[in-house]
Amino acid sequence: MTPVTVHDDVIGADDLRPLPLFGGMGEDQLRALVGAGTTVRFAPGEELFTAGRPADAWWLLVDGGIDLVRHVGREETLLATMDVPGRWAGGFRAWDEHGVYLATARGCVAGRVFRVPAPALRDWATTWFPFGVHIIEGISRTARTFEAAARQRESLVALGTLAAGFAHEINNPAAAAARAVDELGAVCAAALTSVGWLASGSLTAAQFAALDELRRELQPDAPAVGPVLLADREDALADWLDRHGIDQTAETADVLAGAGGDPAWCDRVAGATGGAALEPALRWVATTLSASGLLREARESTRRISDLVAAVKSYAQLDRASTQQTDVAEGLDSTVVMLAYRIPGTVTVVRDYDPAAPRIEAAAAELNQLWTNLVHNALDAMPDGGTLRLSTRADRGGVVVEVGDTGTGMSPETQQHAFDPFFTTKEVGEGTGLGLHMARRIVDGHHGDIAIELRPGETVIRVQLPPGGRRPHP
Repeated sequence: MTPVTVHDDVIGADDLRPLPLFGGMGEDQLRALVGAGTTVRFAPGEELFTAGRPADAWWLLVDGGIDLVRHVGREETLLATMDVPGRWAGGFRAWDEHGVYLATARGCVAGRVFRVPAPALRDWATTWFPFGVHIIEGISRTARTFEAAARQRESLVALGTLAAGFAHEINNPAAAAARAVDELGAVCAAALTSVGWLASGSLTAAQFAALDELRRELQPDAPAVGPVLLADREDALADWLDRHGIDQTAETADVLAGAGGDPAWCDRVAGATGGAALEPALRWVATTLSASGLLREARESTRRISDLVAAVKSYAQLDRASTQQTDVAEGLDSTVVMLAYRIPGTVTVVRDYDPAAPRIEAAAAELNQLWTNLVHNALDAMPDGGTLRLSTRADRGGVVVEVGDTGTGMSPETQQHAFDPFFTTKEVGEGTGLGLHMARRIVDGHHGDIAIELRPGETVIRVQLPPGGRRPHP
């Protein structure tokens, strides 16, 4: 940014009086305003103020021309041109302590502006137009209150939805683990009973050792076979057990067949035990295999629970600093896990992460909220299914993230207003219109850019994030 030059006492009341903005203003009022400000001369290319920075001054064009621009993606977009004397911009902090400039002002034709610091503007307005100050403050405060309330409702709805989704996701592995533990108790009791039968029988130590070797040949996680082959193996084992007078043939046959057992293996067991205690021997093998399978099921279920908890911690950044070196791909993945309940089987998730994409200095929890908003919008655009594409790539030391969908598309008008607060294309009660507005605020807070690109068959929201630096949101 090239600094502008300030010249005191250049613009006087006579320069401002002809401007329509000051029509009907008394001489004392006008002179008091002139006394509160300074003159700024600018040349083409010089910046007077920057988008996103505190709007701590009021700028009045006296002559010349000023472009109001804003970065959208990688491109700079011209929003408007101030080329008529009397047009003004900024000064919002005179009425709102959180006010920021909405665009960057850059000279396009050399000229002059009259600049009044926001505190001085407020003092002047309070002195001469106290009722007007109350009206402006009320409008600003009301708008901010409504926006904050809508944001809070959006956040609470999102939190409730995510909590319900997490409860749904964690319920299945939790129920599976509980079921496995309950069944494991019964299986262990049966195994102990079988051991008691073996101990009270005529089975020698050598025979038990041979039986244990045969048991080790079977695996509860044996490679899966086709359903027809497995059914044939179960029937053959059931027939063998029935011929040898062993009860519970169906249960024992199912376990042994699933672990790779067959009638030839059973013949070897009969030979190893000499026919003595054959039934408790086979039951002991079957119960130990069942116990191993149930332990594996409980282990997988609890691992799934642990993975879900890790995903929640990663998503919420509960145990990490607010600003840190952040892997955006990790945040995208944890967001997909949290939104898994919302992704139907008709939607295909395609991940295209650049391994060269660097970590960036960012508020990871805020970025995860950003990805949540973008993925939500993409899913809403694909009610009949499609492809959700998540991609990252390195870009000038930072990262570019794209969230694309092959949904219903977006009209140019919607694209133009998509980031406006409270703008929504959803039915009443289905959205507050703050999703993309909040997304832009998060991206702006990271000194990045966000843009919508309409490609053939795909709507893409592209986020460019620099390698580091984040400023607090106003």
